[in-house]
Amino acid sequence: MASHPSSFPLFALRRRDWLLWGCASWAALPAMAQVAAPKAAAATLPAAQSLPDELAQALKNKQPLIVMVSLDGCVFCRQARQSHLSPMQRAGTVIVQVDMRNNQPLLDFAGKLTTHDQLTRLWKVSITPTLLFFGPGGKEVAERMEGAYLPDFYGPYLEERMAQGQKAL
Repeated sequence: MASHPSSFPLFALRRRDWLLWGCASWAALPAMAQVAAPKAAAATLPAAQSLPDELAQALKNKQPLIVMVSLDGCVFCRQARQSHLSPMQRAGTVIVQVDMRNNQPLLDFAGKLTTHDQLTRLWKVSITPTLLFFGPGGKEVAERMEGAYLPDFYGPYLEERMAQGQKAL
């Protein structure tokens, strides 16, 4: 008569069964820790509202305005915000977010009322995340960063674009 291993104490299990049970328990620990741990606040960036005002603030700091074009649910956007953009924004870099497929109103560089989605179409952005670097007159002053880069290289590419943008000011 075969019994289920859970009806025996651990010392009665065969070595193979004990190892499988132990490995399954260890493998479940990260998942249990995520359930038990409080969720960390997601990194956010302010939504663009008035590009002329946001650009003026960036230029006052002698920096280009960084606009991140994002898409709700984009994992790579979240990683870029969390690892690079939110820390830069907290340190004083003016960075705003424009969301694809979002009808939130904002003022474009000409002071005309538009939506986030219309602006992404005007800028011909088709992939997220895309970072745009704007200088005087709302002109792009550095090469766009389109899509996900290898995590180890995202920071250096971002620094390169910032330097490129600052030089163009």
